[in-house]
Amino acid sequence: MDCSPTFCVPGFWNLFTVFRIRSSRRRRRRLHSLGLAAMPEKRPFERLPADVSPINYSLCLKPDLLDFTFEGKLEAAAQVRQATNQIVMNCADIDIITASYVPEGDEEIHATGFNYQNEDEKVTLSFPSTLQPGTGTLKIDFVGELNDKMKGFYRSKYTTPSGEVRYAAVTQFEATDARRAFPCWDEPAIKATFDISLVVPKDRVALSNMNVIDRKPYPDDENVVEVKFARTPVMSTYLVAFVVGEYDFVETRSKDGVCVRVYTPVGKAEQGKFALEVAAKTLPFYKDYFNVPYPLPKIDLIAIADFAAGAMENWGLVTYRETALLIDSKNSCSSSRQWVALVVGHELAHQWFGNLVTMEWWTHLWLNEGFASWIEYLCVDHCFPEYDIWTQFVSADYTRAQELDALDNSHPIEVSVGHPSEVDEIFDAISYSKGASVIRMLHDYIGDTDFKKGMNMYLTKFQQKNAATEDLWECLEGASGKPIAAVMNTWTKQMGFPLIYVEAEQVENDRLLKLSQRKFCASGPYVGEDCPQWMVPITISTSEDPNHAKLKILMDKPEMNVVLKDVKPDQWVKLNLGTVGFYRTQYSSAMLESLLPGIRDLSLPPVDRLGLQNDLFSLARAGIISTVEVLKVMEAFVNEPNYTVWSDLSCNLGILSTLLSHTDFYEEIQEFVKDVFSPIGERLGWDPKPGEGHLDALLRGLVLGKLGKAGHKATLEEARRRFKDHVEGKQILSADLRSPVYLTVLKHGDGTTLDIMIKLHKQADMQEEKNRIERVLGATLSPELIQKVLTFALSEEVRPQDTVSVIGGVAGGSKHGRKAAWKFIKDNWEELYNRYQGGFLISRLIKLSVEGFAVDKMAGEVKAFFESHPAPSAERTIQQCCENILLNAAWLKRDAESIHQYLLQRKASPPAV
Repeated sequence: MDCSPTFCVPGFWNLFTVFRIRSSRRRRRRLHSLGLAAMPEKRPFERLPADVSPINYSLCLKPDLLDFTFEGKLEAAAQVRQATNQIVMNCADIDIITASYVPEGDEEIHATGFNYQNEDEKVTLSFPSTLQPGTGTLKIDFVGELNDKMKGFYRSKYTTPSGEVRYAAVTQFEATDARRAFPCWDEPAIKATFDISLVVPKDRVALSNMNVIDRKPYPDDENVVEVKFARTPVMSTYLVAFVVGEYDFVETRSKDGVCVRVYTPVGKAEQGKFALEVAAKTLPFYKDYFNVPYPLPKIDLIAIADFAAGAMENWGLVTYRETALLIDSKNSCSSSRQWVALVVGHELAHQWFGNLVTMEWWTHLWLNEGFASWIEYLCVDHCFPEYDIWTQFVSADYTRAQELDALDNSHPIEVSVGHPSEVDEIFDAISYSKGASVIRMLHDYIGDTDFKKGMNMYLTKFQQKNAATEDLWECLEGASGKPIAAVMNTWTKQMGFPLIYVEAEQVENDRLLKLSQRKFCASGPYVGEDCPQWMVPITISTSEDPNHAKLKILMDKPEMNVVLKDVKPDQWVKLNLGTVGFYRTQYSSAMLESLLPGIRDLSLPPVDRLGLQNDLFSLARAGIISTVEVLKVMEAFVNEPNYTVWSDLSCNLGILSTLLSHTDFYEEIQEFVKDVFSPIGERLGWDPKPGEGHLDALLRGLVLGKLGKAGHKATLEEARRRFKDHVEGKQILSADLRSPVYLTVLKHGDGTTLDIMIKLHKQADMQEEKNRIERVLGATLSPELIQKVLTFALSEEVRPQDTVSVIGGVAGGSKHGRKAAWKFIKDNWEELYNRYQGGFLISRLIKLSVEGFAVDKMAGEVKAFFESHPAPSAERTIQQCCENILLNAAWLKRDAESIHQYLLQRKASPPAV
């Protein structure tokens, strides 16, 4: 979603650290003075009482696609465990018409009252007599609204091939929105089977988790049919799904005989073929990996027009954004193919890990998401080895998680969750990306064979049940004989991660390493009394064999000495082979000096070059080393061929550019970007060469976009020429070149350019192309045009879920754009908040819009605005954004002048390449 070899003079680290600790304390005082160092009080919350629980839901729903309402009939087989005269269930935005309970073999008891607790999204059904222990049937008739909030049972707008606007009825229940479709026990541990029927117009497709077993005319209306689906296995409510709309599909059978279908908008069945191919390869891969068969007779993957998340793993009916599922052979770029492969891999992993075995409560959400976010890469590496996907993991997930987890306002992987409003907050980079990163580290520590054995034990033991994190550790410990729980509790139950400081001494033919660990903090060296400690699996490699570990150890104390046998004085030593361990490394100046030539001559493996650069950049952001030293290291990447290494370098230079947009020497950093990227740009050129593959296409798009945005003259001229030919229909741009060309011409264009882009957006038939344009519109620089883009973001032309990326693009496009986007959010807050109803999109919108500020007073302004305009599900994000603003301001104050001097000095005497 990033050179002088002399890094420092003797004693530099110690002197610098003393200074940084002082400034780090000052920064912490500022956080406390703004009230940013602690999360607000949790809201009181009680889980549902256990006196009545469901065995089976027999549910019939009749959606009205014109009036946007639905009628429902529920007959739930229930078990009364202890005598009670009331039943408490979850219920939100639903009106119950009648409710009764029929004890088995006894007379029906009608409920005499429905007490809605709207704040807690519960309803209490009161009965005139006591319900005795035993089984019975709870009957409820109810009505609800097909809302436009992309949660619960909601309406999704689409346009038919003839241009008519219509609506589908679709679902999104995770985390706590099944209760908006039918009254239920909406907690993951309260599992039951489901018999679902949908009463729908006969010309519509109706889908649910299971296969259709009956389709018959509806008695009251010849234009309507009742579609009945097979009974599901025992499952949680958040995984139930139904869709009613107009779709085409492509289908195949996996080699295990499972029917796989991909449903697409009408007329776009061809665009489902890539995802179909991935899904058909993925199901057998997971079956073999887990040694547990896929438990349902079919799996459908369906593209939904209005969809908040990327995708949702509903058992047997997986829902996706169109851009996460549909691929057009001519108009889809390489990164879109890769994205579709990863998302399909992620959601199908959940069919076992999450659906077959489900977390006991949302506290263990990370187990679902972290695991799926790790194994999606394993799956894509199996299907597409040419993607070099594990190197990309480090840039996309590992470093992203470390960036967030270094904040004082991070949270542990395992978060105690109570009230429903708290659940959306933890769908973040900690649950997903840090979760995936520590699973990757664990897999490496255990080894693949024992890991697979432990996974099979876990899935077999807990299938159709619920489990907690400790249950997985127990199974993996049993399979491997290693202290898994002891090691992993240090990673999941406390927030943050360590910085490993290492220095070396040559002792005859051996190398003595002195290691120490401290918590890594974005604000500088850790200054608390009791420093957290981790049990850290550490791998050490040398230049003798850079791709293999010379030694593996478990660092289980604050300091350790390690002897590496037979290491010559001229050989380098590196920690964290493959950048697998979830920690950052700070080398002594001598060790670092010996590693830097390995960047230039490529003797360090790509993922280690990436990790080294990323660690240094983060140390500079935290004020532990100087940013100028990192700029010098970046210049050593002149011979770099690897896409992911460039991607991470690009990302970090982007962060620095945003920071320096607050200065009057922004143009100088753009010159630096041009100098770093132009040699690789010249080597790649504009057009693919014979023998090039997926990664070359990704690299070309990245480099041309970077050069174009920075105003590289030749790139700008060629982009304008190609854009003109594209618009005039003379030579259509390849999909891989569109984003960089669009970005370049908009950044350096005028009102006419913006008008042409908006026209291209209107004409685009494919959502991928619309999104591509939406993401770059914010690059425009004139205040008047920025306002036009912001107005466009809230127009009917942009799908609700995509408004966020348009506004975010404006905020990230320029200093003026950032101010304009923030003002726009404040002015339109009511509409935006109402649109996203406190889901995770509101958090994303806030993060994208304000995180680039670098003035102390802006942190106060952002905090004050959200105190008077509460957004409960985004509270943690707001705290993190304010913290980042203060960190940016401190970074700017600390390093701006030295960066400026370095850039001026470079200009006066450019380094030899």
